[in-house]
Amino acid sequence: MASPPPVRPGEARPIRVLLVDDNPELVNVTERILKRAGMVVECAWDGITAADLVRRTEFDVVVSDVAMPGLDGLALLRAVRERDLDVPVILVTGAPDVQAAARAIEYGAFRYLTKPIELSVVARLAEEAAGICRIARLNRQILALHGAGAARPSDRGGLDASLDRALRSMRIVFQPVVEWEVHRVFAYEALLRSHEPALPTPELLFEAAERAGRLSEVSRAVRLATVEAAERSDAQYTFMNIHPRDLLDDDLYDRRSALGKVAGRIALEITERARLDEVHDLTARIQTLRAMGFKIAVDDLGAGYSGLTSFARLEPEIVKIDMSLVRDIEREPMQSKLVASLASLCKDTNRLVVAEGVETLDERDALIACGCDLLQGYLFARPGPPFPTVEWSPPPTPAGRAPSLHHV
Repeated sequence: MASPPPVRPGEARPIRVLLVDDNPELVNVTERILKRAGMVVECAWDGITAADLVRRTEFDVVVSDVAMPGLDGLALLRAVRERDLDVPVILVTGAPDVQAAARAIEYGAFRYLTKPIELSVVARLAEEAAGICRIARLNRQILALHGAGAARPSDRGGLDASLDRALRSMRIVFQPVVEWEVHRVFAYEALLRSHEPALPTPELLFEAAERAGRLSEVSRAVRLATVEAAERSDAQYTFMNIHPRDLLDDDLYDRRSALGKVAGRIALEITERARLDEVHDLTARIQTLRAMGFKIAVDDLGAGYSGLTSFARLEPEIVKIDMSLVRDIEREPMQSKLVASLASLCKDTNRLVVAEGVETLDERDALIACGCDLLQGYLFARPGPPFPTVEWSPPPTPAGRAPSLHHV
């Protein structure tokens, strides 16, 4: 093979192309055309070899046949996204298929071409794709430089690859919910964490799972991991966050499942309240969960209309007050009145109140004076492996008094 042309100072490096096709003659001809255009080309005659090359080498563009033995073009596209979210993939087929084309675009193919193709067109598209790839990689460098984190995947192939990595690195951490009066851990809230930089928060992970049509798969994996860890807890309850669409998953109502067997120790904390409208038989489903032994909790009460709507529709046993009302509550008389009113409303309807996001002794004392039953926040422990030790700070003045928990 001829050596690539030398790169002069200030000149961009040659475009690196991976060419994949099980037709050696077509590969040889296409390779000559691309090299004549100044590109560096590596060739593979099957998808498995190509996937291995992608794992070991950074390319600016991949040009692949669709129909290949072992690993076809669409499977290769997914393997490419597992390694690189940015590199464009041009897929070529001799047997055009509308559904296959739709899937190719969904998974992030740069182009889906039908044979026969003018090889000059392949060279032009490879150059265009490589330019887009370099812009995308530069954008990631800028984001990293400014501390903005990794850019999120935008196509189905990238979503699947990021979700697969997130699930492999998934872990469950716990933060205690404390009953201050008796210095007891009432519950632990289970929180999802992973090492996938493209999906750094649970919100982004579940958003990606929704977009990829994999919400049930991800939710079930999280529930199973939570139960496996929570079984070692000596707290009365484990708070488990669930997506409203989880309420449509039959697996949640299986009494024989790992989660169903410990339902009496689980409080299901239902998030993203605006989407409860998607669950048309919400009342019946909540009644079924209660009959299994689950408690129902709602998050962010006081944060707005949606939180109050959830309160009315779910009739929860446990209510969590939004941390926006907790922050600096000792210096804001109106916040204190609001929290005291919310706590009183909950007690009048036989519900427990959890104040989230407690970070200072002053916030703790003000919340206890407002009548909050239970407290959660960095003041007591940061989320950590099962199970973080609680920091029992000095007693409040004046002392608050938490009500009995017998009704939960």
